[in-house]
Amino acid sequence: MSGDGQLPVIGPAVWLRRAVGACLALCLTAFGAAPLIAQTTTTYSNTTTGGINSGTTCAASLVRNFSVSDSFAISDVDLGLFATHTWRGDIRLTLQSPAGTRVQLVDGDANNVSGDNFNVRLNDEGTQTVNTDGNTVTHSTTGPFYQHDFIPNAALSAFDGENSAGTWRLEICDIFPSQDDGSFQRADLYLTDAPANYADLSLSHSVSNTSPANGTSITYTITLTNSGSSTQTATGVTVDASLPLGVTYTGHGGDGTYISGSGVWTVASIAPGQTRTLTITATVNATSGAIVTASAEVTASSAIDLDSTPNNGANGEDDYDTSTFTVSGTRTAGTPPSLTTICPAINQTVFDWNTRAWTAGALNTSYAVTNIGTINFAISTDGTFVNSSPDDTTDNTGGFGTTEQALYQFLEYTNRDQAATTVVTLPTAVPGLQFYVFDIDFAANDFADKLTVTGSFNGTPVIPVLTNGVANYVTGNVAIGDAGSGGTSADGNVVVTFLSPVDTVTIVYGNHTTAPADPDGQAASIHDFVFCNPETTLSVTKISSVISDPVNDETDPYRIPGAVIEYCILVSNPGSATATSITATDALPANMTYTAGSMTSGANCAAATTAEDDDAAGADETDPFGASISGTTITATAASLGPNASFALKFRTTVD
Repeated sequence: MSGDGQLPVIGPAVWLRRAVGACLALCLTAFGAAPLIAQTTTTYSNTTTGGINSGTTCAASLVRNFSVSDSFAISDVDLGLFATHTWRGDIRLTLQSPAGTRVQLVDGDANNVSGDNFNVRLNDEGTQTVNTDGNTVTHSTTGPFYQHDFIPNAALSAFDGENSAGTWRLEICDIFPSQDDGSFQRADLYLTDAPANYADLSLSHSVSNTSPANGTSITYTITLTNSGSSTQTATGVTVDASLPLGVTYTGHGGDGTYISGSGVWTVASIAPGQTRTLTITATVNATSGAIVTASAEVTASSAIDLDSTPNNGANGEDDYDTSTFTVSGTRTAGTPPSLTTICPAINQTVFDWNTRAWTAGALNTSYAVTNIGTINFAISTDGTFVNSSPDDTTDNTGGFGTTEQALYQFLEYTNRDQAATTVVTLPTAVPGLQFYVFDIDFAANDFADKLTVTGSFNGTPVIPVLTNGVANYVTGNVAIGDAGSGGTSADGNVVVTFLSPVDTVTIVYGNHTTAPADPDGQAASIHDFVFCNPETTLSVTKISSVISDPVNDETDPYRIPGAVIEYCILVSNPGSATATSITATDALPANMTYTAGSMTSGANCAAATTAEDDDAAGADETDPFGASISGTTITATAASLGPNASFALKFRTTVD
């Protein structure tokens, strides 16, 4: 029963959910998957309106009750509230169960946003924390109800396992009652019953040192528990216990098995009341001031969980937990690696934005670069470019002087998941390259710059070295702004260095989780590139095998007179530039006779199946490799051989 003498309202959607749940349980069992147990969610409504104003202080709240006659163990609780109000952040909500458990679901002091109205379903598995949807966002006052699915400030899971029956009390108050008014319109309490058989898995995650220095060893402890009130042993439990950027794995111990490469911890079984533990040791490699957060979540289990869904990424559930440390030490700008370890200065080429022109607002531009060829910059975003950007300007100079130009990108983001991506494509790989990104910093309640840089070489990922400035810290290939920096200051600089061959660079500029839900405008600039000139590095490998002899079985031939020997000459280019007009020669030993017409070619020894004739003329010389014999000299040719490519020539001889 609902409060104030009203009958419970169970809408069509609830009945549909019941039917679908039952169907899923039956259908999945029929197909051999782990069976699901149907659960029922019942809705209890209160639509007695009331003012939220100077009379509803937090000492004299507006109270709305839900009278629940159904008796069952609770596995999940949600609450929907629809109210008008001219300052949504003033509303405070507290829910009390019949058992007396109290949870302050919305605390206006936590996120006191100025947007109007409150049209929200509070749900531990929601999309984001309540009142982080933008400081000035106004909620609709027209249907449907509860257009926003948000995580409460305190978890509704506190009610899990309690009995449903009795009076549920919702307290609504205005923390600044003399300033803004509103009106309660309706609330819905959603109670989901617990299945007959279940496991209640929970995780805890802790770190041995919350302020370690760079280079320090730390230990993560991850504890998995199946509640003593559970009715079922969970088997085949897996946990994602991946290490975050900023630490390097050194070892592990404990229950079950752990694969450091994938971060998967597997526990064969865990009975009610049992606990399983994993410890992971790692070395801190993040810069001073870096905030490093590790997480763990149950990703699979044979048993249905009372209050969590495996592998859904919901951080409000108890099968998910995190631990955080901040790297100690005084922040100083790092010293980037020198490209001279890869190539001397005489073999370096500079791409200078002061000598280039970018059409304001353009998203794709190419430039011819001496020693490199034509490089392309392609930019995309799901935010909005403003201030005539992208453009090569002096808005951010990184301390290099007032006339220093860089590729400026000023963006307006409406949520912190948006980003701008710049892809730099080279016509050929270079052995190494280096560039700066200016103005990676932070502004409280405004933005928190996040820069992520990756590369590739012939499609294989290449990870650069990022070097921090004073206003940012680095974990792996990610730089996070955490202090302010002016556009003309070097404090916000990040240096990106590739110390191995790379042909594509991807630069992603957006926001860290420390930014508000609706970041304001923010800008960064990509400065000049220094390239190591492309290099060709050719290597030749020759292998041989005995195919047959005139005496022994073909499965065990020997190198005796009359034996047939097969050779393969493999020419490889592990360098970063394309080699052209390649010729490789091989002189036959004095005691060998070439087998006429036996030459074949291909990209490697196993793939060398294309027939080649014995002369140096004809279409077979360019298909794409050539081969010939003159006297006792074998010659192999290729018009070109790109980075990380190879070609092979096979032929046979007879031992004299």
